[in-house]
Amino acid sequence: MTDTPLRFGLIGTGRIGRVHAANVAADPGALLAWVADPVVSAARDVAAQFGGSATENSRDVIDPERIDAVIIASPTPTHVDLIEAAVDAGIPVLCEKPIDLDIARVDRLRDRVASAGVPVALGFNRRFDPSFASARARVVAGEIGPLEQLTIVSRDPSAPPASYIAVSGGIFRDMTIHDFDMARFFAPDIVEVSAIGTTTFDAGAREHDDFDTAITTMRTAGGALITVINSRHSATGYDQRVEAFGAKGMLQVGNMPIDLVRASTAAFAASSAPFEPFFLTRYAAAYAAELAEFIALARGDASTSPSFEDGRAALVLADAARRSAAERRVVPVRFD
Repeated sequence: MTDTPLRFGLIGTGRIGRVHAANVAADPGALLAWVADPVVSAARDVAAQFGGSATENSRDVIDPERIDAVIIASPTPTHVDLIEAAVDAGIPVLCEKPIDLDIARVDRLRDRVASAGVPVALGFNRRFDPSFASARARVVAGEIGPLEQLTIVSRDPSAPPASYIAVSGGIFRDMTIHDFDMARFFAPDIVEVSAIGTTTFDAGAREHDDFDTAITTMRTAGGALITVINSRHSATGYDQRVEAFGAKGMLQVGNMPIDLVRASTAAFAASSAPFEPFFLTRYAAAYAAELAEFIALARGDASTSPSFEDGRAALVLADAARRSAAERRVVPVRFD
């Protein structure tokens, strides 16, 4: 393994793009070489803060003479074309989820990615959360026996703007897609999906025929049952929990509070701080670990980075959940 840092290109300088820029700048194995955004002033701002040259044209970045790897953090409709361009140029890709909102577009790119031999990783950062990763490793090691039940709770502090919901692809493709990947991280052999959703509080979801509250259940080929509980609001903060249950016991991952102080008085017992209020702070360590694994992948070393196929599988589950909720039936799934 060489000590020379990989030259990174970053496409997209929104909030997640800036997280990636900061992590690239902080990692000794990486160097931010180019930053692209249609709003060139935003690209220049990120480049000034974290390094590299700025451009408004993403195709300026996808050049093997300029970069060794690229992070795609631009809007979802751009992902397929940018992945294709990077693969054609022989440049390893880390792309934010989802690959696309249309599984047909994903499938048209699938063979090209598979045959190119160029590493493509998907930004399912929660796999790299230290506690979730530890729980999964212990399940795989057999500590609780064969997995029988997996429960994933994922609630946002507040609903996004209606303008975001309009282009997001809906709660299952936008929010639950992370939980679908987490479900497959623990139990990849999912064969059926059943979902139900309601709109109880968010006018934006109601305006755009989406849900603000949803529950998805899945069954694996081995008979394990998976439950995903979602809400677009949570008064206590960013609610992120996992419980894995088997014949020998259970493993539980709780929420991360903003501090570890617990108070008890005559009026209350063991009161503690709210949960982390934002996904960028809750998963800060996960994003850094995600980058480190992608650097290993780009160098040709052993890596646990989620693949293009993982991204496709999560979208298959999201589409199945959307169909199940709309048609009120169980939907079988296959990933081939």
